[in-house]
Parts: sequence; structure tokens; C-alpha cells
Amino acid sequence: MPTRRVVVTGLGALTPIGNTLEEYWNGLSNGVSGAALTTQFDTSKFKTRFSCEVKNFDATQFIDKKEARRMDRFTQFAIVTSDEAIKDAGLNDQLDKDRIGVIWGTGIGGLHTFLNEVTAFAKGDGTPRFSPFFIPMMIGDISAGLISIRHGYRGPNFVTVAACASSTNAIADAFNYIRLNKADIIVTGGSEACVNEAAIGGFNAMKALSERNDDPATASRPFDLNRDGFVLGEGAGALILEEYEHAKARGAKIYCEVMGCGLSADAYHMTAPHPEGLGAINVMKYALEDAGMKPEDIDYVNVHGTSTPLGDPQEIKAILSVFGEHAFKMNISSTKSMTGHLLGGAGAVETIACIMAIHKGIIPPTINHSTDDPAFDTRLNLTFNEAQHRTVNAAISNTFGFGGHNASVIVKRFEP
Repeated sequence: MPTRRVVVTGLGALTPIGNTLEEYWNGLSNGVSGAALTTQFDTSKFKTRFSCEVKNFDATQFIDKKEARRMDRFTQFAIVTSDEAIKDAGLNDQLDKDRIGVIWGTGIGGLHTFLNEVTAFAKGDGTPRFSPFFIPMMIGDISAGLISIRHGYRGPNFVTVAACASSTNAIADAFNYIRLNKADIIVTGGSEACVNEAAIGGFNAMKALSERNDDPATASRPFDLNRDGFVLGEGAGALILEEYEHAKARGAKIYCEVMGCGLSADAYHMTAPHPEGLGAINVMKYALEDAGMKPEDIDYVNVHGTSTPLGDPQEIKAILSVFGEHAFKMNISSTKSMTGHLLGGAGAVETIACIMAIHKGIIPPTINHSTDDPAFDTRLNLTFNEAQHRTVNAAISNTFGFGGHNASVIVKRFEP
């Protein structure tokens, strides 16, 4: 079966450094840190008292008040960002909605709802007084379901769950469904909202989070010698993927072309990356092969780069293995230094960073770097502290999740 070209025609973002696509990009290009003391709960007894929260967000500015109360925060994020992307793409009611789908990603889903309902039950007398919306608010797939209900999209509809690789998996599935003629347009991306006691406490118990409470703004410092863990973030990113001829026929603007995706497994450990980066090596190779591209075609790598002692070196090792000498000619950066780690939403917002780097000719930086780590070759351009201007023709975004899930997507400057 001949495959079809897939382009990106709309974008939306809601992040700790900006509540719209424009604000998000301004934050990225200016090296803004989204980390601050957590406001959503009392952190005084927790080892980590800060996070990267979405600021000044009021769901009722975008969603009917009654509907908003029946959505977990992660779903509210999904609705707001998908609305922005749909508007950006100029999708209207004249399009064939049987050919428009929604494939979303979330790693955890409605953790706020789960925590609130179970806590209320535990504090009671044992009588089950659960909300009738408990289950539909909690389940991860409700995000894709409510996006489709809101807009009447009747095409493929589901949610991918692959921990921190979830939304990159969603983008990969959307890409494949369109090029195999299962849909013409798919709203894709991912969202996560887990800044609460359960997530912070759980990640603290794993020793996964930074504990730099004296200076939260600089706590996420990928590739720095003194990195001590990731910073939990929240938010969402949405992309409109569309078949090229369909987009051309309706006169849509085109941000870029999606060229290929790769998926792999470490098959090694529940939470630790493979020590030789084998899964990361494979996923980038698979993405390049899928795209029909060579390593030398890539100008920018947006790395998973979580600021953990184990994860960062393994990813660099994998990049050197895949790209060889060309690795020293590329820009590499971790935008998690600014947004924190959005878990299942990370892949979407980081793919958007790649798309905007192509669109604007600017590489967002890896901020908060102060001390070189001898583990990293100084010939690598890790884009420390300040954005860099360069022509970006193609970029790859990497996301890796607990369980050994790896996903990469390659986007390229559009050429008719």
C-alpha cells in the first residue's frame, strides 16, 4: 500500500513557562525556568517542595463551568490545548468528521481525582460515597473521548500509555493512521497533571526528584555535574497531523512534515535505562530508517534529558553511537531544564519545541548549566544557557519511559 505524506497544520501548548503556543515558545527561546515552590498542596513534610506548575490557569475561561467540574485537571489541559491547535489549523464543521480522529497520550491520567476520592473515602466511616464521575474523570482515555465529543470527530479515538513516552507514542500512531489512509486529520499530543501529594511522595520515595529546595529555579540542570534528579512538571501539547494533499486542498498553513517515528524497548529494568543505551540507540535508528533519512540529515536533537545522574549519560552515549562524528555538528538541548518533566505530556511539548526550532531558526537552550560533567565530550554542543540561531532542516525528539519504553519522532522542514 502506498503511504501518504503527513504534515503538521496546527499547534497548541499549555506549559509551566507559557499558557499558549506563543507564550511557550517565548519562554523556551528566552531560557525561562518554570520551577518554583509548589502551590497546589502543603509540601512542608515532603523532601521536594517545588515543581513546574502551570500558572494562572482557570479552566472555566475555556470550558463551561459545569463541564469543567466533571473533568480532571489533565483532561482540562487536553481540552484547552486541543482547542488552540484546532483553531490554529483552521479546522471547521465543513470537513468530513468521519475522517478526523483523536489519539492522545497520558502516562498517569486522573491522579488528582483518584487521590481526592480515595482520601475522602478513607477519612469517612466506611460508607462508599464516591462521586458518579469518579471513574470517568480518572481514566486516561477520557481525554481523547471528550476532545472528540466536543468537536464531533468520529475517526480513530484512543489514548496511548507508555509512561513518559506516552504522547510520542500517540504522535507515532497518528502519523501511521494517516499515512495508511485510516484518517485524513488526527488531533494528537498529550497531557499530564500530577503535581500532588501522591506523585511527589512516590517519586521522592524512588529518589527520582531533585531536592534542591533552596533554589528551585535552577534545579532542573541536565548534563550538569551537580544534577540531582528531575523536576516534576504538568501541562499539555497538541498537534494537528494532516495528510498533505488534504491540507493543500483546503489551503492550510503547514509548519513542517512528520518524516518518521521509532519505537523500542530497553527490556532491561523497571525504571533504570539500559547502561549501554541500547534501547535509545535502536529507537533513533528506527526513526531514521522509517524517515528514509541519514544521521547527517539531523540538525537538532531534543533529548529526553531529565537531569538524572543515570539517564543523561546513557542518552548521550546512544547519540554518539547513532550519529558518530556528526554528533559534534548538531545542536542538542533539553527543554526539560525549563518546563520540568511533564511525564506523559513531555513528548508532545518537546516535539512542538522541535517544530518551532525549524519554523523560527532558533535552538532552545539547556538552562541552569554551571559545572561541566567530565562524562560528556566537550565537543558536543549541548546549547548551554542561551538559545542559538541556526537553520534547522530536520530535528528528532526523544522520550523514554519507566518500563523501558522508548519513542522518537523526526520532523523536517516542509518542501512541497
